[in-house]
Amino acid sequence: MPMYQPSKKDGHLGFEDGRILDLDTAVKDGVLGGVAGGGYGGGIGEKLDLKKMIEELNLSEVPSVFICPISLEPMQDPVTLCTGQTYEKSNILKWFSLGHYTCPTTMQELWDDTVTPNKTLHQLIYTWFSQKYVQMKKRSEDAQGRASEFLTTLKKVKGQARIQTLKDLNRVVATHSTARKTVVDEGGVAIFSSLLGPFTSYAVGSEVIAILVNLTLSSESKTNLMQPAKVSSIVDILNEGSIETKVNCVKLIETLMEERDFRAEMVSSHSLLVALMRLVKDKKHPNGHLPGLNLLKLITSHKQLRSLIVSIGAIPQLVELIPFLNPECIELALFVLDALSSEPEGKQALKDCSHTIPNMVKLLMRISENCTEFALSILWAVCKLSPEECSLIAVDAGLAAKLLLVIQSGCGASLKQRAAELLKLCSLNYSDTIFISKCKLTRTIQ
Repeated sequence: MPMYQPSKKDGHLGFEDGRILDLDTAVKDGVLGGVAGGGYGGGIGEKLDLKKMIEELNLSEVPSVFICPISLEPMQDPVTLCTGQTYEKSNILKWFSLGHYTCPTTMQELWDDTVTPNKTLHQLIYTWFSQKYVQMKKRSEDAQGRASEFLTTLKKVKGQARIQTLKDLNRVVATHSTARKTVVDEGGVAIFSSLLGPFTSYAVGSEVIAILVNLTLSSESKTNLMQPAKVSSIVDILNEGSIETKVNCVKLIETLMEERDFRAEMVSSHSLLVALMRLVKDKKHPNGHLPGLNLLKLITSHKQLRSLIVSIGAIPQLVELIPFLNPECIELALFVLDALSSEPEGKQALKDCSHTIPNMVKLLMRISENCTEFALSILWAVCKLSPEECSLIAVDAGLAAKLLLVIQSGCGASLKQRAAELLKLCSLNYSDTIFISKCKLTRTIQ
C-alpha cells in the first residue's frame, strides 16, 4: 500500500511515489471508494459529528488509508509523524506514554516526536463518511415512508394484491430497522396477527410470519398470537413450508414461549413436535438444525411434555443424528436426551436404541465438559436400568477407559464422582483381572 504523506499543496494529499490526490477528485472518481457527487460539504446542511457517523454506520469496509495502524479503527483525529506515517492522535500519544519513541509501523527511531495534524486526510475522511451517512439516512427515511404506505395498502387489498404487498413489506422490514419501528408504531403487528387463523393460506401466512420474526413484539402482541387458532396456523405453515419459512415459524414459537403467560399446552401438539423433528433431522438443510434444537430444548424443559416427545420417536432419531451435527447442536441434542432420560419411557427408549451407548461413549471427553456431563448422565440412566446387559456393551465400547480419563481430568468434582460410580457399576460384571485389562487406554486413544 502506498504510504500517505502530507503534501505542501493545500487541499491535496501526496503519495510516497509522487502522485498527488485531490480531495474532490478522490471522492468523485472513487479512488477511495467514495460516492459520486463528492466534495467537502457532501450536501449536508449542518456539521455532522464524525464519531457519531462512524459508530452509526458501523461499516465493515472502509478505505485502508482511513484506518489507524494501531487500533485498526477509522481515524477521527489523524496526525502524522516525522516518518510520514499517520495515526489516530490518542493512539500514538498512548504509544509514547508507554515509553516507545519509535514509529509503530516502521519501528524507526523518531528524530522528532512532534505530531502534526493531518487536516487534509481528516477532511477526506469526514467527506467520505458524511456522504455515506447522508445516503443511509435518506434510505432510512424512504424505508419508513414505504413501510407506512404498505401498511395502509394492506388494510384495503385482498387476494394476490395482499400477498404482493406483504412481500414488499417483508423486504423493507428485513433490511431497515427504521421500517421495523414504523410498522410497530403504526399498529402493524395487530394487522399481521389478524391475518393468522384457520383459513390462512400458506402464501399469506409465510410472509406474515417472516415479518413478525423481525419485529420487537410487545407482551400484548405475544399474548394475542398465542391464541390456539393462530398457533395452529403457525404449526400448519411449519409443516408445509420451505426451509426458510420453517425456521421463521420455529423462531416465532420460541419468541412466544419466552412470554411469562405462556402455557405448555400451546406446544403440546403432536403435529408441531413431528414437524420440529422433521426439521431437526433434515440433513439436506443443516441451517434448520440449530433453531430446531433450540426450540426442542425449550419444549423439553417443560416436564409435562417429555412423554409426548418420547412417544413420537424423538430419542432414536436424535441419537442417530448426533454424529452429523456440529458441536453446538450436539450439546443441545444431548441436553434434550438427558432431560428425556428422566422419564421411565425415555430411559427405555434410550436402552432400546442400539446406537445410544456407542455414541455416548465416543462423546466423553471429546467436545466440552457440558457434553461429557450430559453423555455420562445418559449412560448412567441406561446402565442403571439394565446393569448386566448395558454395562457389558458399554465396556466393550471403551467406556471404562473413558471413565478413567474423566476421573483424571480437570473436570468438576461432581462429574468425577459420577464417573467413579459408573465405573464401579460396570466393574461388577467382571473379575478384577479382566476389568483392569478393559481399562487399558489403547481403544480410547484410537
